[in-house]
Amino acid sequence: MPPNPPQLFAYCVRATLVIASLAGLSFAAAARDQKAGKFDYYVLALSWSPTYCAGDAGQNDFQQCAPGRKFAFVVHGLWPQYDRGWPQDCRTRENWVEQEQIDGMMDIMPSKRLIIHEWKKHGTCSGLSQEGYFSAVRRMFDQVRIPARYLSPLADVEVTSEQLVTDFVKSNRGLTSRMLSVQCGNGTGQERLSELRICVDKSGVFAACGVNEKRQCRAETLVLPPVK
Repeated sequence: MPPNPPQLFAYCVRATLVIASLAGLSFAAAARDQKAGKFDYYVLALSWSPTYCAGDAGQNDFQQCAPGRKFAFVVHGLWPQYDRGWPQDCRTRENWVEQEQIDGMMDIMPSKRLIIHEWKKHGTCSGLSQEGYFSAVRRMFDQVRIPARYLSPLADVEVTSEQLVTDFVKSNRGLTSRMLSVQCGNGTGQERLSELRICVDKSGVFAACGVNEKRQCRAETLVLPPVK
């Protein structure tokens, strides 16, 4: 005989509580396992600055987007990654980012707010000191050779995702398509480049990306707005 409505309701409530409890335990276990320095590889995320500046978020960002700033590829962040998933907001005693440290990164990460955010969310999980983390950001960015056509274009650059990847592979020894992920949103027609993600190992050597980077740009045409 099927349960009557009150019994069914009580059963559903108990089942919901059990599921919520298990989910909470799973989350707590993941949080306990999240330790600084315990990850598989890094993602060096390079944003196309003109795309950011053309959007709503960039309208009041004068540090990065004021006329004459002329940024092209800039560092969004250096992110510790698991093969699936990633750690974030790890415990640290270095909660404050000194202005001197910020000033030293502004040429490749042109936003004080971004620099502070990236340290707190991602840098704290690197296992490095704050100084060591930002030194790694600069070292890994400096080793990437940006193809000439993307250094400072004065007009729209239109390419396919495949061509963008090919250009970077040709310009960087040891880099393959498996080490790159192109991001442009969810559109399939013509979309602006959001960022290029480059996977590297803990020593800074180019490495194959994990599952996190499998979702990539599906646009037929990729547009890189010009620098201004």
